[in-house]
Amino acid sequence: MSNKKSGFSRRDFLKTAGAAGIGTMFLPHDSYGKISEELAQNTDVNTIPMRPFGKTGENVPILGLGGMFDIPSNQLLMKQAVKWGVTYWDTADCYEGGNSEKGIGIYFEKYPEERKKIFLVSKSDARDPDGMTSRLYRSLERMKTSYVDLYFVHGISSIDELDNDTKVWAEKAKASKKIRFFGFSTHSNMEECLMGAARLGWIDGIMMTYNFRLMHSDRMKKAVEACEKAGIGLTAMKTQGGGQVKTSSETELRMAGRFIKNGYTDKQARLKAVWENNYIASICSQMPNISILMSNVAAAMDRTRLSSIDIDLFRRYAGETSGAYCMGCTNICESAVAGAAPVGNIMRCLMYSRNYNEPGWAKELFNKIPVADKERILNLDFSPAERKCPQKIEIGRLIKEACCELS
Repeated sequence: MSNKKSGFSRRDFLKTAGAAGIGTMFLPHDSYGKISEELAQNTDVNTIPMRPFGKTGENVPILGLGGMFDIPSNQLLMKQAVKWGVTYWDTADCYEGGNSEKGIGIYFEKYPEERKKIFLVSKSDARDPDGMTSRLYRSLERMKTSYVDLYFVHGISSIDELDNDTKVWAEKAKASKKIRFFGFSTHSNMEECLMGAARLGWIDGIMMTYNFRLMHSDRMKKAVEACEKAGIGLTAMKTQGGGQVKTSSETELRMAGRFIKNGYTDKQARLKAVWENNYIASICSQMPNISILMSNVAAAMDRTRLSSIDIDLFRRYAGETSGAYCMGCTNICESAVAGAAPVGNIMRCLMYSRNYNEPGWAKELFNKIPVADKERILNLDFSPAERKCPQKIEIGRLIKEACCELS
């Protein structure tokens, strides 16, 4: 790849980001308030690029706002997101105990004219039609809106979790104008779920784990291409690939040096790596403060593409640190222990706690596992799963650490 350019210029990017964008990760925490005030007053900024969302006929911004944070207390951030064109908003009925959706409702009550600007996404933990109906209506009430643009079944690990009853429910919800489009999110067995959705023919959108570690595998490439051919809109999440590992490897040091020299951080570069694939309509990114929002918006506006050397460094880095990242292929590890442990969910809890600085959410997810199951898991032999793990992850050790840290 070349440093092909289009849209926002390097000079504009640096002017927009400045010390308040690229430099936010190096600023002390007490500088955030000043940055927020300055950004809120800055309206002379272009909006971020748009891409088609599958066959829906909708165009969505390439950067979306993940709603797993305290939205009621961050109304200024929401207003600034709209100004910069971050108008794809993602939430779920379970985020922040329902407060995420309530925060969106507070915003729409204050700025009702902005509802039509937002491509609003929410999700249901329920799978049965009655449960989905109940949760959808509760979400609509919380968010003070009559419809959701895209409604997901949340966190499936197999396409078999969707059946004809699901299809009929989605058709009825669309006919009643409560939802416009329907699909699912997935953190586990993503490739199989995507391939299955492409065969179904009635899925409008999917949000899946997708990052520089996953995007180059043949299985993921085929799955994404199948969805593109089927007209399914794709949103990438967990795009940081587990966060910073800090191996001090030669590859990591080279990456850091190149990215800083080119004017962006490693976190911004990870977003840019995902945007290299035009089949990905948007990235859902959790941006709980104005500095992270600014940094990510600056990356989205920047027209400089990653070079072939940058992409190759990402590939090498992924290989060198593979043992520190769970790829979500739970059909392999969980079948090796006869389904006796939710390995994928536990690994995801560790990721939230250690890599994404969300210990509260990690504990909430982990504590949904029954106590009796946790006691059994602690005494389980995970060596069969470790032998089959493509990443050679020390599953047994990490499971025990999770039980100690998150209980």
